[in-house]
Amino acid sequence: MTASRPTADWATLAELERDPHPTLARLRASGPVVWVPVLNGWVVTTRAENLAAMRDDVGLTVDDPRFTTGRITGPSMLSTDGPEHERHRAPFARPFRLDAIRERFTDAAAEEVARLIDAFAADGEAELRTQLAGPLAARMMILALGLDIAAEDDILGWYARIVEAVQQLSAGADEPQDGRDAYAAFADAVRVALDSAEDGSSLLAAALGDASMLTRDELTSNAAVLLFGGIETTEGMIANLLHHLLTTESLAEVAADPALLDGAIEESLRMEPAAAVLDRYATADLELAGVAIPRGDLVILSMASANRDEAVFADPDRFDPRRENARLHTTFATGPHVCLGMHLARIETRAAVLGIARALPGLRADPERPSAPRGLVFRKPPAIWAHW
Repeated sequence: MTASRPTADWATLAELERDPHPTLARLRASGPVVWVPVLNGWVVTTRAENLAAMRDDVGLTVDDPRFTTGRITGPSMLSTDGPEHERHRAPFARPFRLDAIRERFTDAAAEEVARLIDAFAADGEAELRTQLAGPLAARMMILALGLDIAAEDDILGWYARIVEAVQQLSAGADEPQDGRDAYAAFADAVRVALDSAEDGSSLLAAALGDASMLTRDELTSNAAVLLFGGIETTEGMIANLLHHLLTTESLAEVAADPALLDGAIEESLRMEPAAAVLDRYATADLELAGVAIPRGDLVILSMASANRDEAVFADPDRFDPRRENARLHTTFATGPHVCLGMHLARIETRAAVLGIARALPGLRADPERPSAPRGLVFRKPPAIWAHW
C-alpha cells in the first residue's frame, strides 16, 4: 500500500466554518483525499471519490462509537451498515417513494406555506429562515410522522435539546442527562403516535406494515433521525435557495418558469448542501485514490467540495439556475445511505418559493442586513431578512 499522506496543516476551523469553499478548492488542488489535522480526519474532495466512498459500506462505516447521534437515539438506519442497516431502512422505503410523497404532501406543503406567509404578509418585512423555512420543515415532519400537532412546541423543544446533546458529545463532553430526558419524552410521543396510528395515516403508520422486524424502540429511533434530518436539512435547503434567489434578484423569473425553478433547486443544492459532510470510519487499512488510510481513521465525505469539483462543474462558484448538469450534485448522497427524505424536501422547497413569489410581489433582500450560509457540517444563513 502506498505511503502517500497529503496534508493540509494550513486549514483552520474558523475558515471552514465561515466559508469553506476557498479552503476546499485548495484541498482539491492538493488531491482527492487529504489529511486535515484540524479535523483529525481525511477529507475526500472530488466528486468521483466521494461517490465511490458513499457506495462502500464495507471498507467505510458509520457504525462506530464516535458517531454521536447513535449514542443519543440508539441504533437506526443512520448509524448502521450492511444487513442491519437494510433491516432498519427497508420499512420506510415504500412510504418515502416519490409518487407516495407527491400525492400525500404537495397540497399540504402549499397550504402550510400559505398559512405561514399570512402570519407576516402585512408586516412588510420578514426573516424568512425562522418565519418560513424552519417552521415549514418542522410542521411537515410532525405531520409526516403522525405526531400530535398540538404538541409542536414540545416536540421542537425536545429536538433542540437532543441536537445540543449531540453537539456536546461531538465536542468531547459526557452524554448530557438533558439530552437523554428529551429523547425519552420524544420516544413517548412516538409510541403514542404508533399506538393510535391508522393504516397509512402517516409515513410512520405506513411503515408499520413492513416493520415487523423492528421493535418499537427501533421504530422510535428511526423516527427520531427522520425528524431531525427532515427539520435541519430541509430548513437549510429552503433557506439556501431563498438566499441564492434573493441575492441574485432572480426570484420572480425563476418562480414563473417551472423548469427554471427545478433547475434553481438543483443548482442551490449543488452550491450549498445543507448537510455538507458525511462522517465515515475505516474498517481496515485501505487505500482511497492512492492514499493509505489506517484502520479506524475518520474519513470525511465532503459534498460541499464534490459539488464544486472543477472537473465536473464549469465556473463552480457561480449560481446558475440554467446549469445543465446541476443534478450531478452529491447532496442527497448515493448508495445505501441515499437520503430518504429528498422527495419531501424538494416538494417543500418548491412550495416555499412559489408561495412567497405569488403572495409577496416585489420581495427583495434587505441590503442593510445581509447574510450568507455558514457552518462546516450544516450550512444555512443565520438570517434572511427581506422586505416587499
